[in-house]
Amino acid sequence: MTKTATAKTGEQFASMFVTPLRAYGALNLETAEKLVAAQFGVAESLSEATLAQARSWLSVKGVEDFQKALDGQQQTMKSLGERMKSDAETLMSLGQDYVQKSQKLVEGQMKAAGTS
Repeated sequence: MTKTATAKTGEQFASMFVTPLRAYGALNLETAEKLVAAQFGVAESLSEATLAQARSWLSVKGVEDFQKALDGQQQTMKSLGERMKSDAETLMSLGQDYVQKSQKLVEGQMKAAGTS
């Protein structure tokens, strides 16, 4: 009888605490991985743009080169602005996805607690 009661208590503990914590941990890890990947993408993009601009300014030897470098800088700024907008949308989507999945986990846990 005690072994059965202990086993049942262990199962209840696992279903009420351990399983939901694992699910939250997995969700948090998945979201963190996506955030880090997005941050690395932004860093890489900014680094490439900065280095390209530095190279173009170093090649300036006359008025025409200066104008080309200036035009290139304007184009780079436009591209970076578009990239920032895209990244902001990605982060908002990621946040919304996290909230929806968290809500589903809470709902599932509440249903499980109600049936226990």
